[in-house]
Amino acid sequence: MTSGATAGAGRLDSLGMFNAAATLGDQVRNAAEAARSVDGLPSAEGITSVVVAGMGGSGIGGDFTAAVCGPALDVPVVVPKGYEIPRFVGPDTLIFCVSFSGNTEETIQVAHKAIDRGARTVMITSGGELGELAERHGVPCVPIDAAIPMPRAGIGAVSIPPLVILERLGLLPGISEQIATAADHLDKRASSLNVDGSDAAVLARRIGRTLPIIYGGGLVGEVAALRWKAQFNENAKVAAFANRVPELTHNEICGWGQHGDVTRQVFSLVLLRHAAEHPQTRRRFELVAEICDEVVADVHTVEAQGVGHLTQMLDLVMFGDFVTLEAAAQASVDPGPVPILDQIKERLRG
Repeated sequence: MTSGATAGAGRLDSLGMFNAAATLGDQVRNAAEAARSVDGLPSAEGITSVVVAGMGGSGIGGDFTAAVCGPALDVPVVVPKGYEIPRFVGPDTLIFCVSFSGNTEETIQVAHKAIDRGARTVMITSGGELGELAERHGVPCVPIDAAIPMPRAGIGAVSIPPLVILERLGLLPGISEQIATAADHLDKRASSLNVDGSDAAVLARRIGRTLPIIYGGGLVGEVAALRWKAQFNENAKVAAFANRVPELTHNEICGWGQHGDVTRQVFSLVLLRHAAEHPQTRRRFELVAEICDEVVADVHTVEAQGVGHLTQMLDLVMFGDFVTLEAAAQASVDPGPVPILDQIKERLRG
């Protein structure tokens, strides 16, 4: 897929993050094909749980997997983020260990524990120590294209393979058709977003120098909100926050009860909406917008486009990626490098 006049042309973008966002459709297709080509998959017989372990831009793939396939599976999907895995992980667990670089220390420790416990392990990585571990133990490994500039630019590469593997094991029939539909939709979506003056650029400008708070409803909206928050953090280098409806209407909404003279200068609210919301969640969104209208700079609503949970989630992901990239461009910030994360890793190794 190739887009027309690119929004990133002439802007500070040393790692090609605009192009990575624009070619998400192709990334989704390539990731699906890579997962279909892997040999040596474990048996599906007797699987009682699915675990997807990863951190940061790789870990969001686990949240994505749980949101898309969790409601369709007869077994639970758990997404640990850290050095530990649940005690139940063992021979009847299918576990995906996901690390873009293959050197994420938390995920490496989880992979060692999973193998030691005899779990049915699948690695998803571009190489590194995780790739070496897979080769050493004969564990199937889905390769990630190392040409993807950063882990957060590889959302398709880390989120699609678990879905395809689950389908190949007979646990998630029909997902390949949904993936193909989603990829085609992303091609069309990119052609309207990867241009100057796009809807994403307009929203980024409206948010401006306020701090975005992103609310999503249900599984699809919740994961999309987490993704937007992280992309604002890493691409635009700004503080951002996320929460989910209906949960926040039982607690966080109380926090807007005072200091409106301050919060309306500091925060903007972004509501991510999609077709699969529960009717009562829809009503709660309306109430949230009404309550917050006077205490934030503005309330922005983004409606997912496309048909189906997978397509709508990826649509929100792509739109959010472009909004945050445009926010970086408008602030003359290079969206690619994240030196503070490199510093943390270096200090931990010291």
